[in-house]
Parts: sequence; structure tokens; C-alpha cells
Amino acid sequence: MSPPGDESTVMDGNFPYFSGENGGFHDDYCGSAELNCTHCGRSNPHPSSSCSSSLLGLDSIPQKDWEKLRRIIIASAKGFTIGAGLRGGLALFSVLARLKRRKVLTSLRKEGVVTNSDAIVLAVKETLRYGLFLGTFAGTFVSMDEIIGALGGHRRTARWRALLAGAVAGPSMLLTGFETQHTSLAIYILMRAAVLASRCGIKSKRFGKFCKPLTWAHGDIFLMCLSSSQILSAYILKQESLPPSYKSFLNKHGGKDSTILQGVKDIATGMPFTNLEAIEKYYRSMGENVKLDPDMKVPCSIIHGNQPCGAHVLSFLYQAYKRALPVYLPVYLIPALLVHRKGLSERPYTILAKGLLGTARSSLFLSVYCSSAWMWTCFFFRIFRRCNIPMVAMGTFPTGLALAIEKKSRRIEISLYCLARATESFFTCVADTGYLPESKKLKRADVVIFSLSTAIIMHCYAQERDVFRSKYLNVLDWVFGVPPPTCETPRCKDS
Repeated sequence: MSPPGDESTVMDGNFPYFSGENGGFHDDYCGSAELNCTHCGRSNPHPSSSCSSSLLGLDSIPQKDWEKLRRIIIASAKGFTIGAGLRGGLALFSVLARLKRRKVLTSLRKEGVVTNSDAIVLAVKETLRYGLFLGTFAGTFVSMDEIIGALGGHRRTARWRALLAGAVAGPSMLLTGFETQHTSLAIYILMRAAVLASRCGIKSKRFGKFCKPLTWAHGDIFLMCLSSSQILSAYILKQESLPPSYKSFLNKHGGKDSTILQGVKDIATGMPFTNLEAIEKYYRSMGENVKLDPDMKVPCSIIHGNQPCGAHVLSFLYQAYKRALPVYLPVYLIPALLVHRKGLSERPYTILAKGLLGTARSSLFLSVYCSSAWMWTCFFFRIFRRCNIPMVAMGTFPTGLALAIEKKSRRIEISLYCLARATESFFTCVADTGYLPESKKLKRADVVIFSLSTAIIMHCYAQERDVFRSKYLNVLDWVFGVPPPTCETPRCKDS
């Protein structure tokens, strides 16, 4: 249920340029007694102000054209490394999981199920695509930043340069596949941009009073409950409204056969049962003899057979935890290997222990989330002695309380990730009912949304850096280089 990556593991590294809570530049740039302003070319005779000058985008040596080109190349390479590393790591664990299941039925091959060799080829392609995507995004942003700054001047363009550069870099999403829609990713990035914009609004004297509700301490858990109600209801009642990859994820961790989900859907929508015999056959294959009543009002016997509700929750939790561990191992350990390269040689046990603890904690969250979904639905079905669509939505709402298991810094990430998918699923369901017809003119709305979102994010990165957590700024500074802001030294102001 959670987005890949952890704020404490993915973005907590020792990078050049930036360190500390709100940023402090290293002393390597502070050794010259005579500093020149990169933007206006004037010298600064005060060596004691060299560190603060670096913080404001000044350098001891004027930036050459080859230095600008070097910044572009390095940003592209780092972007490619992050995209290929994260996507490749997840793909690697997925391929390894497939290779464990070497016995593939011939009948399944005929039905078009992807073979292991095809899965490896697909994983390599996806790794390269996402590497090119992030590499091109980083390179395009830095290129536009340098070009606009050179043509219009860093001081004059400082307020809007990053906004335009972020928007221009957005269409690099097309490199992941010109025919592949990434609506979920675009909505998620839009949510991230909205969070940054809201933090700017909270700081603002003009808009601060309107943004006060956004400071609610447990708003992330409420968003998770709201998202869970839509996502899990769609998982049971309308899976086609969910992205294919996310639907596959839910089917795996939801732990229920498709015949069981169809039986619950039939009773919830008030339709006649269509597959009771298939459900009974499924339970017989599991070594359990279950007889289902066609006139049942509560589908507990469909969901967990002859097992009591409480015993089912405990057994499901154990199985769900075993399914969750392989999901979070790459999420924590691979970024740790990428980010903590130096730290691993100095304090390997501390970093690895932190990654393993995060893996155990996040796996517990996912397993409790999935098992509590069936616990709450059974609870509401038995309390109200009925099963319908409102009961399904009501029963899946408190499932989001499981988010409290995660540490505070990850909760907003997970809730926004799920809210993006819930939003997409909701509007898909509304569109299918005919109340929201799909637009035929705008074929790639995801690219437009993504570009708008990256424009906001990169603008905040350049102009409102304090709305980011320092660990995010570490990664952004490492990839893009510190954005050169307006020149604020006394000599520049007087010029």
C-alpha cells in the first residue's frame, strides 16, 4: 500500500553541496580571499563572507561554459542512476520471485502468461526506460535552468526560471513508453506538489488562515482511511478501475482467490450468485469441505470458509507478513546501498540494522492493513446482518488506521500514494457511470498533470526550500546541484 522508498533510508545520505537540517554548505568553497559573484561578475573583498556567499549561489571562480555542461552531464547521469537503480532493484526482486516458481503449467503458457525469460527482458527494458526518464528529466531541467539564466540573467529570472524549467522537463515522462499512460504517477506527483504548495500557503500571511486545517496532526491517517475506503471497495467490486500493476499488487496481498471476490461482489451488489460451486471447489482444493447457503445474507463463509472470523484474522496476518517482507526488502536495502555508500564502510551494522528494522516495521503495517480489511468488513457485516455496497465502503474505511504503525515521517508519503490511486479509481468509476465522460481531445493528460506538478515542485525547490524536509533537499541538491538564487550580497544589491 505504500510508495517505494523511505524518507529515512532513501534520502538520508552524505551528499556534496548540502548538509544539515535546513542546509549548510561545506567549507571547500570558502578558501579564497577574493570572491567573484557568479551572476554579476563583481568581486567580494570580504573573505569572511565566503561561506554565506556560497549559500547564496556565489563561487570563488566564475562559472565557465564547460562547468555548465559538466553540471548537465552529471545531473543526467545521477538521474539515470536513481531511476535505473530503484526500478531495476524492484524488477530484480520480482524476477527472483518468479524464478522460484519454475514449474509453469503448459496450459497457462497457451493463455499468454508471461514466461520467466520474457519477464527478464521486460524488467531490463523497464529499468532502462525509467533510467532514461529520470536522467532526461534531470538533464532537461538543468539545461533549461542554465540557458534561461544565461540569456535573461540569474537575478532577473530567479523568480520563475525553475518553474518554467520544471514544466519543460515534465514531458520526459514519455520516455517510459509513448503509449503507456501513467495517470497514477502523475496524480501522485500532483499530490506531492499540492503538499508543498500548502506548506507555502501556511507560511503566507495572506493565505495562512485558509491553510490552518492542513496542519492537523493526524490528517495523514484520515487521508489513508478515506483512500482505503475507495481502493478496497474497488478491489472487491470494480477492479478494472485500478491500474493493472496496483490491481496485481492488491490481488497478491489481499490473499483471496478471484472466485471468493466474485462471490462477495455478487452478494454486495444484490446479484444472484454465479459461482458458489467454484468457491466450494476452491476450498476443497485447500483441504476444507465448505457448504455455502445460496440464501446467505453475510458472506463470512465465502471469505474464510468454516474458520471463525477471529481465527481467520490471525492466520491471515501471519501469511500476509510473509508476503510483505519481500516487498520492503528492496525498498529499504537497495536505496541504502545507493545513498549510504560511504557510511556502509564506516558503520555498516548501524545502517543495515536500520534498514532491517524499517523493513520489519513496514511489513507489519502492510500485513495488518490487509488482515484488518477482512476483520472490519466481517465485523460490520455481522453487526448490521447485511452486505451491500455501503457496508463494504464503511468496513474498509477504518482499515487505514493501520497506518499508525508506520513512523510519522512515512505516513504522509503512504497516504498520498494511496490517495492518488483512490482518486484515479474514483473518477474512473464516475466516468463509467456516464457522469464524467472521458475527453477525446487530450490523449496524454498524465503528461500535462505531471509537467504542471514538476513545475510547482521545482519552483519550491529553488525559491521555497524550507518547505522541503532536509533529506529531500539532500537528494535534490545531489542530483540537480544547488539552484543559483538571486545575488544578495551588498555589492550586488548596490550595483
